[in-house]
Amino acid sequence: MLVTSVITSMVVSLLVLFAASRLFTASDAGDRSGGTRLQFSGIGAGNLSGNTGKPGAGVPGPEGRGGNNTDNGFQAGSMAEDTDDIPVTQRVARKATAGVVGITVERAVRDNLFSRNRETEVGFGSGVIVSSDGYILTNYHVAGGRSNRIIVSLADGRNVDGEVVWSDPVLDLAAVKVNITGLTPLELGDATKLQVGEHAIAIGNPLGLDFQRSVTSGIISALNRTIRIETEDGVNYMEDLIQTDASINPGNSGGPLLNAKGEVVGINTVKVTSAEGMGFAIPINIMKPVVARLVETGKFEEPYMGIFAYDGQTIPYIDGQAKIQKGIYVAHVDRNGPAYKAGIREGCIIAKVDGNEINTMMQLRTYIYSKLPGDTVSVYHKKRGSNEWITSELVLSRKDRDGLVTR
Repeated sequence: MLVTSVITSMVVSLLVLFAASRLFTASDAGDRSGGTRLQFSGIGAGNLSGNTGKPGAGVPGPEGRGGNNTDNGFQAGSMAEDTDDIPVTQRVARKATAGVVGITVERAVRDNLFSRNRETEVGFGSGVIVSSDGYILTNYHVAGGRSNRIIVSLADGRNVDGEVVWSDPVLDLAAVKVNITGLTPLELGDATKLQVGEHAIAIGNPLGLDFQRSVTSGIISALNRTIRIETEDGVNYMEDLIQTDASINPGNSGGPLLNAKGEVVGINTVKVTSAEGMGFAIPINIMKPVVARLVETGKFEEPYMGIFAYDGQTIPYIDGQAKIQKGIYVAHVDRNGPAYKAGIREGCIIAKVDGNEINTMMQLRTYIYSKLPGDTVSVYHKKRGSNEWITSELVLSRKDRDGLVTR
């Protein structure tokens, strides 16, 4: 089946299928008839019988050194006195590598009541330390959902248990907490300031912990990519993605995409397997308000509008009657959500929220995430089928379940 990816000023066809029964890899996804293939950059590592806690095999023990655990000689913030003479990638690697973790997740795939053996599946991914008291960002397809155990492997060799404290399968993002203080977090950058052609550095654990904290480099290839995805819960959209040719391999999921300053500008999530050098990262701006709320209160209750909209540059391709390229075009509305109750319908164009100009879903979601359920926002929008612009008051609700296309 062919699905559509909206890409800035053009539309191309992509196909992707979430393989929900396979925890981390969607390598069987794709258009069997020859379409574009996408693959989440996580990896599963087969099945294990029982729980393996010994260091270096299966799930690493909480106090041991799992696998080939090494910091590669890098320490967070270790910079030479004269950094001008050090290549960008080397400088970023020295600064950021210690803030990247390995994530090992064990899930039961079969529980036989008549047998003492429990069959489990183990998968590996990456994560980014974002606070000194143990909050770590990763992908939902790495750490989300039900699991028996999550082990976080730090650069200093420690393996500690982690707990998922927030996740969203639609965004493919999750936050894991470890009970450790004194960690060195990576600095979060601003994805809205990225320019096509600038440096992009990815750090992660391709193919598992044996190759942990591998560094690859390239450029920002494109911005504001939107991909439509078919899932078991229905259609999903991953929008405003950063495209890069920095090599992103299975196991890199959840690791950082960094700029030349060593700032995290994205979380690596998916790659095109039928092409060379096409990887995608979720802009970090989406997670800034989530991280701030988690660090401040220990939880994040997601505010909900109940819409999905396309970026302004794609409006002429969706609605030939629309002459503007600013704002966002409302494509889906939850009939039980706040936006519908406020009079917003499919075909409306939203230009401002609380006076802030909105031209991408990333801008909208980042602003809405700074609010709380129950807060009122003013939405300035053009009514469907007319040239009339109006302002509607909208009371945000709390998102009641995962898997919703709308936000």
